[in-house]
Amino acid sequence: MFDFLTALWTALTFQAGYNTSLVLTGAGLLGAGAGAIGVFVLLRKRSLVSDAISHATLPGIALAFMLGSWLLGDGRSLWLLLLGAAMSAGVGVLAVEWMTRYTRLSEDAAIGTVLSTFFALGIVLLTLIQSMNTGGQAGLSDFILGSTAGLVRFDAIMIAVASVLVGLALMVKLKDFTLLCFDPSFAKARGMNVAGLDRLLLLLLLAIVVIGLKTVGLVLVIALTIIPPVAARFWTDRVGPMVLISAAIGGIGSYVGAALSSLAADLPTGGLIVLTLFSVFLLSLLCAPHRGVLAYAFRHMLFQKVIHQRQGLLAVARAEPIFDPLTRRMLLSEGYLRADGEPTPKGIEAAQKMARDQALWNAYRRTYPTEAMTLDDWSLRPIEEVLPADLIASLQSELAPIVVSGARR
Repeated sequence: MFDFLTALWTALTFQAGYNTSLVLTGAGLLGAGAGAIGVFVLLRKRSLVSDAISHATLPGIALAFMLGSWLLGDGRSLWLLLLGAAMSAGVGVLAVEWMTRYTRLSEDAAIGTVLSTFFALGIVLLTLIQSMNTGGQAGLSDFILGSTAGLVRFDAIMIAVASVLVGLALMVKLKDFTLLCFDPSFAKARGMNVAGLDRLLLLLLLAIVVIGLKTVGLVLVIALTIIPPVAARFWTDRVGPMVLISAAIGGIGSYVGAALSSLAADLPTGGLIVLTLFSVFLLSLLCAPHRGVLAYAFRHMLFQKVIHQRQGLLAVARAEPIFDPLTRRMLLSEGYLRADGEPTPKGIEAAQKMARDQALWNAYRRTYPTEAMTLDDWSLRPIEEVLPADLIASLQSELAPIVVSGARR
């Protein structure tokens, strides 16, 4: 374990060699860009489109390899392969849009049709390439599952430039994309080109997917655009912070995943990056203070405590028996009841206060029904924390004195 941690630290601190540092930098930048654009894809409810784009790249890669072998004698030119992937993915996106607009197919059915058809075509073309009398066919499989072993300085620069361009485009169009995601009808009424914004969003997504093919592979690159924004959604409701958090999760997760893949030969970089991102997602699901499972359980426990305590004190005030064991335990633990079930002086005082609050809330609801409906938890909080003192005094003047006898409950 110590040797593993030492090797991981060496990789994370850029001491494992030039190529490893290059891969880590490229993977981190790619993850940050994918996480940022993924926020708007998620909010626009078009996450599956990224899956269609990634699978639609495969026939383009195969055709570009064939064209390169025929014209240049070598089909392994990365620029040519990525250009072919981008063109093929663009055709796939247009096919999805055409099916959605001009046929009765829903978008998910159109995506499934294009995804499976393009991927099948790519597999057939790859099989044909294996029988060609040329070299470099084995490297094409790296585009399916990803491999960072062949990344060079030029590739890292290309990933960095693409990520920076995506980030700049998002900064410039942040408000427009936000309005497009939440209210496209209002955006159209304001004169915005909604169709153009949609295409720009897909173009940025396509750029990230194509750039990430070599690193993560077309099967797993969709995870870079889905997992970071989903994890970020647990931490905030605001779009701006969500973009920053998602970019940070994508960048750090990809950076650490690539570092883990460098610790042994033949470890799948794409798989480790996705598993690292999933670990961050799991951490967010459990521990995020806003929407995390533990935070929700804690809020539910507090709510349950307020309800039981309130019902128990109202029962004391009305001289009613308390049958619920949890309510009795709570009143005992707070010192409102003695072991024999009799209310303590502290319990009688709290019951009078609770009965008074309930009577005031009922009077407020009768007098101001519209305003009362706008309050979420109007009867669960002390009335002094919600209503002004003069209004409480006005409601108080309408009530009769409340007396708690303190008889056995």
